[in-house]
This record gives sequence, C-alpha cells and structure tokens, in this order.
Amino acid sequence: MSSSVETDIGGRFKAAFRRYPAGVAVISAAGPDGPVGLTASSVASVSVTPPALSFSVTGSGSARAIVGAAGFVVNLLGPGHLGLARDFSRSGGPRFTPEQGWRTLPTGEPVLPGAVASLRCTPLHLVPVGDATVVVATVCEVFLGPTAGRLVYHDREFIASSPLPLPREGKL
Repeated sequence: MSSSVETDIGGRFKAAFRRYPAGVAVISAAGPDGPVGLTASSVASVSVTPPALSFSVTGSGSARAIVGAAGFVVNLLGPGHLGLARDFSRSGGPRFTPEQGWRTLPTGEPVLPGAVASLRCTPLHLVPVGDATVVVATVCEVFLGPTAGRLVYHDREFIASSPLPLPREGKL
C-alpha cells in the first residue's frame, strides 16, 4: 500500500469495489406513471429486530420514484435473472414486460415471482450522501423463492453460477 496521497481517489474507490462481488437485486415500486425499477448491488441486511435493509441509489428517474414511494419491493435475483438484471441496469431496457413475469401485490408494488426472495418494504430513513441517497427500510413481508445458484455483480459484469457441492466431512 502506498502512503502517498492519491490524486484520483474516486477512480481508485470505484476500482476497489469492482473487485468486490455483490449480490444483485431489482428494486421495484409503483410510480406515479406506472411501475418503476432499477438494478442494485448495494442491498444489505441491517437489522433482524425489527427486520430492516439498506441500499443506495443515485438520481435517475426510477431512483427518484423509488425514494419517493410509500413502499417498494427488493427482489433478490438468482442465476435465471441475468437478462433481467441487465435490462433494469440500463436506461431504455425492457421493463415489466409479460415475458419477465411481474405481478402486482395487493399493496400496489410490482413483485417478481421466481426471485430468490422478494422483500416488501417501507422507507424508514433517507440519508443523502454525496451524489447518492442511502435508503434504510423496514421489511414488512418476505416472499421466499427458489434457492438454486446465485447472481453477482463483479468487475462490471453480471455473473450467474450454481453452487458447488461441498465435500463430505473428512474428504476433500
């Protein structure tokens, strides 16, 4: 590690987190003009009692709608959702199409059946930090889906994989 002051700390900061894999979610809400959603890799568990999670967003139209919503759903994605993650990560990608399988909860938020888990939330705290907003939310409902495999974001790529079998005790 260099002890000199880095002149491009922002670029090096982004490079550091590109090296750190993160789970992938699509956060969805009922916006004023219809459903909105975005791909997020910043979702984290915050508390079990009460159940709470956090994520951060930057100022896109979908992000503003989600931050302003009374409730939203954090859909944790699995390996079968690679295309969906890509669609929701870029502006103009197809969203909420019949082929993607979205449904609407009685409370109005879009939910993705088949997600590893979907967590219906209400905002608890909105914390502005630089160019982002950190959202801390109370989890109101949890819908569990299939557990096969994982989808992670690493070095600017979505990577889908299946779990490797663990060796039996005493064998490698």
